[in-house]
Amino acid sequence: MKEILITINGIPIRRNFVENLPYNSYLKVLLKEKRKARILGEVLFWKKVRAKSFHAIDFDRQRIIGNYIVDFYVKALGLVIEIDGSSHDEKQIYDGIREEYLKSLGLFIFRITDFDVRNNLSVVMKELEDFIVLHYGTIPTTPSSKIS
Repeated sequence: MKEILITINGIPIRRNFVENLPYNSYLKVLLKEKRKARILGEVLFWKKVRAKSFHAIDFDRQRIIGNYIVDFYVKALGLVIEIDGSSHDEKQIYDGIREEYLKSLGLFIFRITDFDVRNNLSVVMKELEDFIVLHYGTIPTTPSSKIS
């Protein structure tokens, strides 16, 4: 059984660290530019999760995985969080290929819209919490009673 990372609403959350993720060092320059861009939805989400402020989970912002830069990454869970803005409207095929690649590495992807982050952040955070419980949660077992 995988190590328990945290507990959310009484449900133990299993660690799902994915080792040896591919890394394209040529993307470092683009990564710095993306961090400076300060897209509103990403900034608002970052304020909610930075410094382990969301269930004591450590989030990375703008992480290189293979030939892609993901918006947010939780190493301990192998979880990618993507905030889709209007730039994704014409990129369904690209996004699908990218998502399949990330899943092939053993990662889970949680997608949200920039609109929802800007307008319904509390709902987004609850949906993220539910996603984590659904995909990483374990039902606590209680010792069974001996029937005599």
